[in-house]
Amino acid sequence: MFEKEETNYIRIMVKELYKYIKFAIVNSAFLTSTYCVANGTIYSNNINTLQVMVDNDFLSPTVVTMGKGQTVRIGFDEMSHETRRLTYHITHCNPDWTPSAELLESDYLEGFNDNVIDNYSNSINTTVLFTHYHFSIPNEQCQLKLSGNYLVTVTDDDTGERLLEARFMMVDPKMTLRMEMRTNTDIDVNKSHQQLSMAVNFNGLRVTNSEEQLYTIVTQNDRESTKRVNVEPDMKTPESLTWQHNRKLIFDGGNEYRKYEVLSLSHTTMGIEEISWDGHNYQAYPYISMPRQNYIYDEDADGAFYIRNSDNIDNDICSDYVYVNYRLSTKRQINRHVVVDGKWTTHADKNKYVAIWDDEQKCYTLSILQKQGYYSFQYLTIGTDGEEELLATEGNFHETENSYQAYVYYKPSGERYWQLVGYRQLR
Repeated sequence: MFEKEETNYIRIMVKELYKYIKFAIVNSAFLTSTYCVANGTIYSNNINTLQVMVDNDFLSPTVVTMGKGQTVRIGFDEMSHETRRLTYHITHCNPDWTPSAELLESDYLEGFNDNVIDNYSNSINTTVLFTHYHFSIPNEQCQLKLSGNYLVTVTDDDTGERLLEARFMMVDPKMTLRMEMRTNTDIDVNKSHQQLSMAVNFNGLRVTNSEEQLYTIVTQNDRESTKRVNVEPDMKTPESLTWQHNRKLIFDGGNEYRKYEVLSLSHTTMGIEEISWDGHNYQAYPYISMPRQNYIYDEDADGAFYIRNSDNIDNDICSDYVYVNYRLSTKRQINRHVVVDGKWTTHADKNKYVAIWDDEQKCYTLSILQKQGYYSFQYLTIGTDGEEELLATEGNFHETENSYQAYVYYKPSGERYWQLVGYRQLR
C-alpha cells in the first residue's frame, strides 16, 4: 500500500517538474523577445512613463508635418530625487529604424547634437519619489532639416548607460495618400475582419521603379506587430499605385480596448473597483476582465494613455505612482504567455507585462507600477516565437473601431536617404 502511494507521489512530482521545466523553457524564449512599440523603448529599470507626443495629442502617432510649426515633446520619469546629467542624441533613420548610414549629422540637423536635458523637476507630495525630465524638438539647440524617421537616444552622461529611445517621424506631404476601410472583406462579410483599400498619387514626383524607390508601411492602432511592409499593389500606373481587394491588407477586427482612470488616491474613478493603501504603496484594482463574447460599443483610445490627476494641476510632478492589479478571468490556463498591452508598455523587458495564472481564482493576475492617469489596454497572447495573437476570450468583431496608419517613403535614384512623403491616419 505504501509502495503504491509512494509511486503515485513520484508520478505527481515528475509531472509537476515537467510542467515547470516546460514553462521555464517557454519563458526563457520569451525573455529574448524585445519587440518595440511605435513611440519608443525603455532600457533602464529606473525609468518609467515614457511619453512622446506631437502638440500634446496623445491619441495620434508621433508624426510631425514639415512647415506647420509642430513640436515633439518627450518626457519620462527617473525613479529618484537624485539629479542626473542626461543627454539626448538625434539620429536620422531608414523606414526600418536602422540609421541612415549615408547621411552626416549636418545633413539632417541644424545646430548641435548630444544636448543636455535641462528641464527637470522633483515630484511633489508623492509616495513614490521620482524626477520628471522633458524636452522638445525643435528647440534653440537643434532643428531638423529633412523628412523621415528620427530616433532620439537618452543617455546618462556620467555612466554612459542608454536609458531609453524615443521615436517620431517628420513628413513632407509631397504625395497624396487615400485610404478606406470596409468590413465586407475578401474572406468574410461583416464577421471578424476589416480590409483596407489604399491609393498613392505621386503628384509629379519621378518614380521609375516603385519597388526600389518606394517603401510603404500600414499598421492597425499603430502597433508594431500588425505592420504590413511593402505590400504589392494591385494596380500600377506612371502616376500612382492602388491597393484594392488585397488580402494582405485584411486585419482581425479584435475588440475595443479596455480602459480605466486612476485620478484620485482617496476614492475610485472610472473602471476602478478598489483603491487602497497597503502600508507601502497604493494598490488599484480595475474591475476583473471577463470574457467578451459579444460586441458592445465602448469609446476607447486604442491603447493610448494620458497622465493626469483629479486636480489636473502639475500632472507631470504631482501625479503619484500606484500598483495597478490586473485580473483576467478565463476558464483554464492558456498554453501561451498572456500579456497586458498598450502604447504605455514601453519597457524592453516584456516580462514586466506577463500575467501569471492563479489556479485558485481561475484568472490571470499582474501588478504593474504605473503613474496616475487614463489608460487603455488589451490582452494578447505571445508564443515562444514572439508572435502576438488576439486572446480568444476578448472577442473578434468587424464592428470594432480601430485606427489605421499608412506611411509612404520615397528615395529617388541617387538619393542618400528615405524621405517620408505621405502619411494618413484613418479613424
